[in-house]
Amino acid sequence: MTGLLINLLVTAVAVLLTMLATMAYALRTRNQGFVDTVWGLGFVVVAAVSFVTSQILGEGLDARRIIVLALTAIWGIRLGAYIHGRNRGKGEDPRYTALMRRNTGPVVPYVIRTVYWPQGAIMWVVSLPVQVAMYETAPLGIVTWVGVALWVLGFLFEAVGDHQLSRFKADPANQGRVMDRGLWAWTRHPNYFGDAVAWWGLFLIACSHWAALLTVVSPLLMTHMLVNKSGKALLERRMARHRGPEYADYLARTSGFLPRPPRRGTSGG
Repeated sequence: MTGLLINLLVTAVAVLLTMLATMAYALRTRNQGFVDTVWGLGFVVVAAVSFVTSQILGEGLDARRIIVLALTAIWGIRLGAYIHGRNRGKGEDPRYTALMRRNTGPVVPYVIRTVYWPQGAIMWVVSLPVQVAMYETAPLGIVTWVGVALWVLGFLFEAVGDHQLSRFKADPANQGRVMDRGLWAWTRHPNYFGDAVAWWGLFLIACSHWAALLTVVSPLLMTHMLVNKSGKALLERRMARHRGPEYADYLARTSGFLPRPPRRGTSGG
């Protein structure tokens, strides 16, 4: 328990430094949207710091720690690379541009309060299963492998969904159209659904001890953010303002989050 408490403090410092470095770069480039690229990579930092700290504290090298480090790194690096590629050369995301326009005082306190403190705090809380798993000594069991399977399912949904959307947008013939093919015919947000499932998987991997059950706050918070805050809800409000009847029809026939076949009697898919 002492080792975990030390780890929680060390990772809090790591997240703080990561957010400060991101803020410094974003202010220099006048692009607060850079934090979106760092979001996934920040979890990799937490996982790597937790892994190294656990080794320094004598926890040893076992399969659970390696699995958690590897899965978090694969998830975070892919997400960071995808967002960087998607945003490269496009300037600041309109969300952050609108946010900066509302500022009427000093910039640094404003962006800390509205961007970097909230995202850093959420990152640290969501990463709790990753941190806790580094200090568990129980052998791998059925719950662990269910967690790995869930992570694989979530990662595939997220990665395939992002790939399908990128290919759709790259075709000039699809300009202004609504993506309603592949996984996007089964859920309006395969990337967000996959993200949530991956973190439920990491939570289960950490659940070899009853204390790890407390980290259920991690996947609950991630799912809440993806469905009700910065993910699905925000994107659909923006899409509804800028898209016409085609998007309304897509909303009517396609699940909002959990995948299911599109409703009958409508086109698409």
